[in-house]
Amino acid sequence: MAEVGRLLDCAADGRGGVLAITGPPGAGRTELAAAAAREAARRGFEVLRTAAIRGQPGELVWARLLADAGAPGDLAERLLDDAGPLALDSAARVLADGNRRLLVVDDIDHGGAAAVQVLQVVAARVAAASTAVVVTSVLAPGVGTELRLGGLSEDELAAFLPDLAPQARHGVWLASGGLPGVALSLAADLAASTDEAGPLVRLALTAPSQAEFLDVDTGLVRLLELAVPQAPDDATRARLLARLAHELLGDSSAAPRRRALTDEALKLARDSGKPQVLAEVLDARLHALWDANGAEDRLAAASEIIELARAAGDDGRERHGMFWRFVALMELARVAEAESALAAFHRAAAAAGDGQAVVMATARHAMLATLRGRFGEAAQLIAEVAAEGRRAGLADTDRLVWTLKGQAAFYQGPAAAPFTVDALLGMARRLPGHLMEANVAAWLVLTGRTQEAQAELDRALPAVLTGSGPRQVGAAALLSYVAALAGDAAAATQLREALLPYRGRLVVFGGANTCMGPASFFLGLLATRLGLLDEAVSCLDEAAALGENTGALPGLALSLQAAAAALSLRQAPGDQQRASACQARAREIADRLGIPGLPGRLTPAVGQWSLRRDGEDWLLHAGPEQARLRDSRGLHYLRALLAAPGSEIPALDLVAGGPGLAATDAGPLLDPAARNAYRRRIRELDGKLAAADRGGDSAAAEEAHQERQALIGELRRATGLGGRPRRATADAERARVNVTRTLRATIDRITLAAPVAGAHLNASVRTGTLCRYQPAPGGPARWHT
Repeated sequence: MAEVGRLLDCAADGRGGVLAITGPPGAGRTELAAAAAREAARRGFEVLRTAAIRGQPGELVWARLLADAGAPGDLAERLLDDAGPLALDSAARVLADGNRRLLVVDDIDHGGAAAVQVLQVVAARVAAASTAVVVTSVLAPGVGTELRLGGLSEDELAAFLPDLAPQARHGVWLASGGLPGVALSLAADLAASTDEAGPLVRLALTAPSQAEFLDVDTGLVRLLELAVPQAPDDATRARLLARLAHELLGDSSAAPRRRALTDEALKLARDSGKPQVLAEVLDARLHALWDANGAEDRLAAASEIIELARAAGDDGRERHGMFWRFVALMELARVAEAESALAAFHRAAAAAGDGQAVVMATARHAMLATLRGRFGEAAQLIAEVAAEGRRAGLADTDRLVWTLKGQAAFYQGPAAAPFTVDALLGMARRLPGHLMEANVAAWLVLTGRTQEAQAELDRALPAVLTGSGPRQVGAAALLSYVAALAGDAAAATQLREALLPYRGRLVVFGGANTCMGPASFFLGLLATRLGLLDEAVSCLDEAAALGENTGALPGLALSLQAAAAALSLRQAPGDQQRASACQARAREIADRLGIPGLPGRLTPAVGQWSLRRDGEDWLLHAGPEQARLRDSRGLHYLRALLAAPGSEIPALDLVAGGPGLAATDAGPLLDPAARNAYRRRIRELDGKLAAADRGGDSAAAEEAHQERQALIGELRRATGLGGRPRRATADAERARVNVTRTLRATIDRITLAAPVAGAHLNASVRTGTLCRYQPAPGGPARWHT
């Protein structure tokens, strides 16, 4: 009030200013602003007061003040229609023009940047006027003098609530964090309670947490720890232990303690024979032991919670069980069942008037809309979450909105992101142990900052591999994306082992507020990077099938594009045709969704690869892969082929290091018996091919066709003009065998160090009497040798 007095004194002297009263909800910001208004009125000031409302234009709050000040109506309209510099200054001049006037704006932060922009212009005008401004906000608006309000000490609370007994006052202080608004509410609840338990126990069981998801309300934890020894019976003790475990989820180091607490609570609850207590303990246990490995257990426990809550007539707990059921079904990739469970939860929440549960349901509908590529619908639902979440008092509304927009931006591109890398790093600092660094790494690689992403991958990987909790699988998936695009084979190997248990499931974060698609998609990326191409194709086929079945079009496009890359590298019969079809379908889907660049996000810029001597060794640079290789004859052969893509080089020339070697006659390449055997087999394949065509068996027809073409190629190679057999030479045959063996061994060695480069060379290098590097898809634009 002394600061308010100074503000009013200066305004009375023609030196107005701005006082920003900041602090968390319940700190008394609105009450202090009201007291400032009363003091100004007592001194003869004209007081104009309003409040900003979330979702409304920020200029509207100032337009209302203009109307209250009697300004012409067109001025307010100009402010709303054209908030340019002249309109802002005209409005500020009128607002500052009063004689001893106080303007009070509650919750100016609800008006966003637009409301603060007008405040900055008003502040410049009132500096030489007899007008003062008081605004309230959670965070400082950066204008004027800040008066930050926090919690009261326990002694200050004693003066504020003199009728509370010392033990009750201590409990209220812990549960409220000393915030007077919260403390008043808790004290009123205590006074109205008829429960026979002591005040600490009553508060510990009923006080709302002041923490967001994965934060820890340390005051509430301390209150629960004090209340447990005072539990009057085993059922109450079970409830206290379960809630304590629930509140400790945000402490990543407390996993063993959470399990011990929930084990004891569950035994006491089952022994009590009280359905409501058991349902409450099971609910808290699911939260406290939230781990991806327990999806099947979560589904079973959710069903038990629903049955117990119905038996006890506890509608709120029944809705919790319904929500847990939805989450578990999403994790298990049972999407159709999950949607039915979500619809039932939403209906129950709306019927009960449970605003927070309705917001949770709306957020999951937004997640599903994004998953299916309905980005316009998702944006509308996210806006509803933002408005209704704040209205319902959902503590982590802003973070939930952030998360939903982040999922959409993963598909739509970084420009759609609601955050920056610095903001993500700030979140990681605020929530240590919850693997937020994985989001940082993924966002860096999405924005093309691959080296920084690789460094963040190195930092985050150990914690993700040894971590647990509701974000662990999601974090592993994000790092898998980074490892695949950055070409980190060592990290890809470790992440593949971590994700394999979740093959066939969906990657979800927390309470399924985000779904990144099938785990098989990320496993397919990792397997491709490691050169495990059969596994890669299998995983990506699974991911694509799940995308098809659930209508998850953005993920389907990515899975098809990744499958095309794996098929192009594998080069099995029919793979190239399948790769082309997958790639075409991926582009078609992306175009329909309005995000044509989506498939390209999985293809790092190839550019130029190199294989060069470095002293006694060779250095291979293939996109993100790098390897140092010991000198060998095979590397010399390989460099000669890479230097002349598409050209046939005799194996004799490779051995000699250049053309011109003479060859001695060693007889025909194929003797008559071999030629006859080849021809008999071709006739057999002609019959198989005709039968497969008649039966519509495209796979058998493709297999027969490929074998027939290979045999015809060998006959052509061994036959000259007029059908006469070509002559082999002893030197040429020895060169063919040695060069083939040496090149294949060299490519195998490269594959161990650089799997993608090795797979490309396996698909591109042709050996025989004549050798050739014929670039297959997935390689560089050119080689530097």
